[in-house]
This record gives sequence, C-alpha cells and structure tokens, in this order.
Amino acid sequence: MSHFWSYWRRRHGGTVMEHRGGYSGGVGGGSSEDDDDEMVDIAGATLDLSSTDDVPPLSPGGYEEYSGNDRGDAMNGNGPSKLVDPLEDPLPGVGTYEDFNTIDWVREKRKDRDRHRRITNKSKQSTGALLVSISDAFSGWLLMLLVGLMSGTLAGGIDITTHWLTDLKDGVCLVGFWFNHEHCCWTSNETTFQERDQCPHWKSWAELITGTSEGSSAYVVNYLMYIFWALLFAFLAVTLVRAFAPYACGSGIPEIKTILSGFIIRGYLGKWTLIIKTITLVLAVSSGLTLGKEGPLVHVACCCANILCYLFTKYRKNEVKRREVLSAAAAVGVSVAFGAPIGGVLFSLEEVSYYFPLKTLWRSFFAALVAAFTLRAINPFGNSRMVLFYLEFHAPWHFVELGPFILLGIFGGLWGALFIKANIAWCRRRKSTRLGHYPVTEVLVVAALTALLAFPNSYTRMSASELISELFNDCSLLDSSQLCGYKQVHACPSNTSETSAGNSLADRAAGEGLQTALWQLALALIFKMLITIITFGIKVPSGLFIPSMAVGAIAGRLLGVGMEQLAYYNHDWFIFKGWCTPGAGCITPGLYAMVGAAGCLGGVTRMTVSLVVMMFELTGGLEYIVPLMAATMTSKWVADAFGREGIYEAHIRLNGYPFLEPKEGFEHSSLAVDVMRPRRSDPSLAVLTQKGMTLGEVEALVESTQYGGFPVVISKESQRLVGFVLRRDLLISIDNARQRQEGVVSASQVVFTKHGPSQAPDAVPHLRLRGIMDLSPFTVTDHTPMDITVDIFRKLGLRQCLVTHNGKLLGIITKKDILKHMAQIANRDPDSILFN
Repeated sequence: MSHFWSYWRRRHGGTVMEHRGGYSGGVGGGSSEDDDDEMVDIAGATLDLSSTDDVPPLSPGGYEEYSGNDRGDAMNGNGPSKLVDPLEDPLPGVGTYEDFNTIDWVREKRKDRDRHRRITNKSKQSTGALLVSISDAFSGWLLMLLVGLMSGTLAGGIDITTHWLTDLKDGVCLVGFWFNHEHCCWTSNETTFQERDQCPHWKSWAELITGTSEGSSAYVVNYLMYIFWALLFAFLAVTLVRAFAPYACGSGIPEIKTILSGFIIRGYLGKWTLIIKTITLVLAVSSGLTLGKEGPLVHVACCCANILCYLFTKYRKNEVKRREVLSAAAAVGVSVAFGAPIGGVLFSLEEVSYYFPLKTLWRSFFAALVAAFTLRAINPFGNSRMVLFYLEFHAPWHFVELGPFILLGIFGGLWGALFIKANIAWCRRRKSTRLGHYPVTEVLVVAALTALLAFPNSYTRMSASELISELFNDCSLLDSSQLCGYKQVHACPSNTSETSAGNSLADRAAGEGLQTALWQLALALIFKMLITIITFGIKVPSGLFIPSMAVGAIAGRLLGVGMEQLAYYNHDWFIFKGWCTPGAGCITPGLYAMVGAAGCLGGVTRMTVSLVVMMFELTGGLEYIVPLMAATMTSKWVADAFGREGIYEAHIRLNGYPFLEPKEGFEHSSLAVDVMRPRRSDPSLAVLTQKGMTLGEVEALVESTQYGGFPVVISKESQRLVGFVLRRDLLISIDNARQRQEGVVSASQVVFTKHGPSQAPDAVPHLRLRGIMDLSPFTVTDHTPMDITVDIFRKLGLRQCLVTHNGKLLGIITKKDILKHMAQIANRDPDSILFN
C-alpha cells in the first residue's frame, strides 16, 4: 500500500465522475443500466431526471487546484493556432457534477485549501486584501447566523399555524378565527380553572351548526366535521407535494444523510422544496395523521442552509464546504424541533453527518443556539418554552426502578425492530404494486381511517405533541386530567402526606377516571403502533420522532401507573421497604412515560448519546440521566439483535442510494481483484492512450459507452497507468475545441502528454488534453483486502479507485461495485443499488 499513500500525498485532481447510466469507470463493454430519461423513485416521489432543476448546478472553476508546473501553452504542435487550455481559461461545466452522482471529496477539499492559501498570501500585500481575508473568515459565522434565524423563524411559524389548524377541526373562535382554542380562552374573563377548556368565545362545530353541544346529534356533527377537516388538510398536502415539489414528501433525513455523504440530488434542497415542505408539513400534521414535524424540520433547515449558501462564493462553489453547512443545519433542525441545541449538535454528529470536522462542531453549536434563541423569542406555545411538552420532575427515582426502566428499553427495542421490518415491507409493497401509482388515494384512505378510529378516543383525537405532554405530566393538586383520576383520601393533614417536591401528590388508589383512562390508553397504544406503520412513507411530509415517542410514552405511563398501584397496595414488600413508606409519593408515572418514549425512539432510530441529551434538555433534570441511559442502551441492544439498521438506513437501502454506512463493518475476506471490473467474462477495459488516438477514435469510444470516465495508459500493450479523465470533462473540452479552435478535425491526434510531438506546419493540429487529466488517481493492488479498500472509500470519500498489478492497470472498483458486493454478502439483491 506504500504507493497508495504516495499517491494520496501528491494528489492533484479529481476522481471519476459517475455517469447516471452504468459504472463510473472505464469498465469494458455493455450498455448503460439506466437511461437519462428513466423515471426514478426518490423517497417515493417519481421524478424525471431530465427535468429542469430549481437549484442551479455548481459554478464552474474546477481546475483551479492544479499546480502551476502542469500549465503551459496548449499549442497544437508547431501550427499557428492555439487551443484554449482549460487550466488557464476554465470552460463552463468543467469540474462540476451531474445530478444523481457523487462528489469528489479530495478534489473539493484541495480546491478550498488552494483558495484559502491564495487569500492568505494576498492578505500580506495590501489592506484591501487583508479585509477580504477577514471577510472570508467571518462569512462562515455570518452564514450560520442567517441559517439559525431563518430556521427558527420558520419553525415558530410552523408551530403556531399547526396548533391553530389542529384546533380548527374541533371548532372556531368567535372573537377571531385566527386564534387557537387556548389563545381564544385567554381573552375570556369567564373562563374558570376547573373548566378552562370551556369559554363562551370558543364554539364547537356542533354548537355553530345545531345550536347545542350535548347529545348524539352534536357528537355526530363534530365527528363528521373532524373527518372533513382531516381529509381536506390531507388532500391539500398531498396535492401540493405532487404538483409542485415531489421531493417535499417523507421525512427527508435518509436523503439528507445520503447528500451529506457526497451524493447530489438537485432540487432536493431547493427553494420550491422549502416552500412546499413548510406549507404541507403544517397541513399534514394538522390533519391528524400519525406523523411528526421533527424529521421534516431537519429537511427545512437544510433547505434554508443550501439556499443561503448561494450568497457566499466559497460555499456556492465548493460542495464539501456546503456539506459542512448542511451538517450544522441538521443540528439546527433538531434544535428547533425539540428545543434542545446541544442534543441537536450531537444528533448531527451521531446520526446524519458523514464529514464533521471540529470547526463544523463549533459552528453547529452557534447555529443551534441562534435558532433556539429565535424560537424562544417567538414563543409559539405561549409558555416561554420552545416545545409543547417541556416538563420538570422533582421526585427522585430509586435503584429498584431500574428493572421497569430496562423493561421499557426492551419494549422499545422490540417495537423498533418490528416497526422497521413492517414499515419497510409495506413501503416495498407500495413500490412494487399498483398502490404506488395512486399516492393521493392512499393518503386520503389513511387520513380517513385515522380520523374514523381516532375521534372516539380522546387520547388519539388530540395531537401527538399534546398526548406526549399529557403523558409526561406529573399529577398535582390542580390537575383535572383523567390520568389524575385517583380516589380522594379524606383524612387529617397528619395522615395525608403531600410530598415535599412541589405540589405533587402522594400515591393513591386508582379511581374510575384513571381506570377509564388506562383502557383508552391501551387501545390508543394498539392504534398508534398499527397506524404508524402504514403512515410513515406516504407522499406527505412525515416525521417519525413524535409517533415513536408517543408509543413509548403510552407504554411507559401504563407501566408507571401499574408500579404506582403496586407500591400503594404492597408497600410492605421487600422491594419497597426502606424507601416507599405509606402516604409517600414513591412512583412518578410521568417519568416512566419519558423513559418509555426515549426507549422507543432509540429502538427505531438507534440513537444513543444524542437521544439521552435531548431528553435531558426536555426535562431539565440531571438525576434522570441514568434511567434514560439504561432504557436507551437496552433498546439499542435488543433492536440490534434483530438487525443493525435503523429506520433511516433501512430507507436508504430501500431507495438504492449509494451510501456506505460508517457503522457497518466488512468482515469478508475478499480481495480487490474479486470485486473489480471487468470480470473474467466481461469485455476488456475501455482505456485511452496518452498519444496515438485520433479525435474520431476518442469520440467513437465515448459514444459507444456510458462510462463516467476512462483510465489513460501509455499504450494498450503496456497498460501502464498515466492518469484518469472524466467523461464530462472530456466531452466539454472536445466540444469547445471543435467550436473555438480552427483546424481541429476527426483526424487530429489527441495527446495527454505535457509537450505535443513535433509536426509539419501544414499538418492537422493535435488536440492536447493533459490539462483535464487527473495525474494521480487513487490506486490499490489486486491483492489489497477489501476491508481496507472499503475503509479507504469511507474515510476519503472516494467514488472509484483503479486496480493495478506491478504498475499495470487491471481494472476499476467503484462505490457502486462495493455496495453491490456487500449486498451479495448479506444475501440481498445487488441490483437494488440504483445510483452511482
């Protein structure tokens, strides 16, 4: 491998650019696997690859990184005319990337280093250049400030509008239709604490239509209006997505992970996607569908960051720098979704980012801070908090309770594994059957089914965020919730004990109200588990954080009440002796709900550290970190026993994205020669020679293949490697030469040497293309173990490397080849890898 590291130290240019049809190297023979006009399915959105993008491609200038000793006069022999050298006069399109291709991380990072070096050197020459250098250094922080402000503002608007539309399904405020239920009753002087949900200004639809709020007719009217609004919101959401921005559907996190790994999906982070996703996210959540807005908020924040990147040259022209900003934007999305800035930074680091240098960590923290401050200033919930279900527990937990906490972790792991397998099976069925041809019908059927089953149960009728807030809540003297429907204890103050922690009540026997609530919660748990499986993945914005947390919170609350009643009736058992005395508040059911929510979310996503920190920021209590850690790690271990993929990795594989999972190991003993192309039965490798080929022969080779690039060798007999040429750069340079250079014809010789061979003045001029050749392509030997090769691809962000034997070119390994090989090892369909 010593020659590999020497290549790495002196690397000059880019690696192969994958073409959308076929393998991204000069792998011999065969036709393209995909056609440019083929309709592909990205996150369930059927799109035409030939359609116009709403975000322009990266600006040209990809050859600024070549060193000066490769520059020269692009003269065609001794002829009088001169070809334009791409190094001295960059051609439009050279150095850019096509849609559905992977960036060259090494070339992009080298471009940025060279740009920074030039600015630093010029800053010592004049005051103006020094100011430019300072401005360049400050631009990253300014961009983070703008991303935080824009994302926080949008998140606040989404929260306010969602709350209003959700309440609109139940009724309307007479003093102002733009008020939600809570804000409407704030303006009333006739609202009492015991009936704080009842106020004369707020009227249900039954009161407006029939004039009464009681009786079967009122119930039916409210039921029908609830279904009507749910179907209307769902129909508007799916119609807007389908008509204006198909990329706006789904969670967005699987695609964000893929983009951050270097893949290009033009338009996925564009302005139309941002506008439609923001509007339809509000409509989808308000419709009552079992989905959340937390995952899509990450997509919204990344759209903001991508759009704002075009204001700054160094981020507009460099894909790696742009991905640093997108990593920070992912942290911003979680920060505004949960009101957890630190948890957001850790989420970006642990779950979505592929390249996360220390500088990005600082900027992510700053952007998350700005976004959280902006959301706090907007105060969307009117409670001086950034989330609806912020809470504070004061009662301590006991070591004995670790057993139930671990049980909740086991439940979360089992639920996570079951959900992933069931949801992927349903999504695969949607892709492979006629079900996927009717997205509007599917959304309307799911919305109607959800509304029909949700309305009779108060815990499924309310929004998922309100449900979680209700389940997390610790009963106090002033609570009128059914979950606090305990039997009243009438005794003297000396015999009743109100715990010292605030106004929390002591453990009491469950009353009829609590028993009814438990039955409703049990039914809600079954409903949520089943409906979430078919809802996640439909063609509207759909997050998974809140639905997963709701399932875990219901299970946790049920277990918490069970433990509370067990302690109340059996306080003399050995497990309760010494810490749970009669009349004391020993068990906090809300804490169990919180631990269950963390366990289920961890089982579905496989998050650990970031999840614990997020839940800690929600509760504001350090003493509950151990229960959260126990449940989260248990859920991960249990879920990993059934499969190591989280829900986002599973959807990445389902969609066929070229994503090398950093957490996935490679334990097979294969070698590079076993994976490289061409295989023994394949045609020979398609190559270019550094001299001796005419322009017509080169054009014929390019037209007869669909490969993304071609190795350049000394001669076809020696097969000694010289460099690598990208198909896109080769075509652009040839077209430019034919249009702008006199005398270039099909008989002109194409040379990749520094100095062209001498020729007679009246001879056909040569076409020198050394300037577009990568002089140091990555290479491995044929006996390099594949586990090392896979690590090289992951850590350097390669798309391809060439395979040699004693300096002779044997073949090429692309990222797609590795993914197909890993799929074969795992007994999966290798043809499921759709993109290069």
